[in-house]
Amino acid sequence: MTFNIKTKLYFLSLSIFIVLIDQYTKYLMIYNKKLFFKKDFLLFKLDFVKNYGAAFNIFSGSRVFLSIISIFFSILLIYLIFKKNTLNSIELYSYSFILGGTIGNGIDRIYRGFVVDFINLNIINFPVFNIADISINIGFFILLYNIFKNNR
Repeated sequence: MTFNIKTKLYFLSLSIFIVLIDQYTKYLMIYNKKLFFKKDFLLFKLDFVKNYGAAFNIFSGSRVFLSIISIFFSILLIYLIFKKNTLNSIELYSYSFILGGTIGNGIDRIYRGFVVDFINLNIINFPVFNIADISINIGFFILLYNIFKNNR
């Protein structure tokens, strides 16, 4: 299916919206720590964690490497959204969510030197995460769904 430039701009706008929400929530956590710190919301509580690595703190302390990876994947995803005309809408949503999360965490790595994580689940022992992480995972699961759906 071929999408016009307006449609592709919609998907890029979705990524930008995710980046804005991600950065705004991180801003709230950084500048209102005392107000939000350890605030409990039944299923999760708000914490403030400086993550110097990637998911589950892998590659901790590799700021330059992880920043380059973020930039590379952001450029690749933008290229796929705008240049690859064989994508379906599910793939475009997937790439948009992953792009928004990648840029959100990339901004943190480049400008702060760490990623701000603040959502701490109460129901299971899981690493603290943020909106960008949620977005990347949503995109990943949409992509997996699409792969399995098309391989039937």
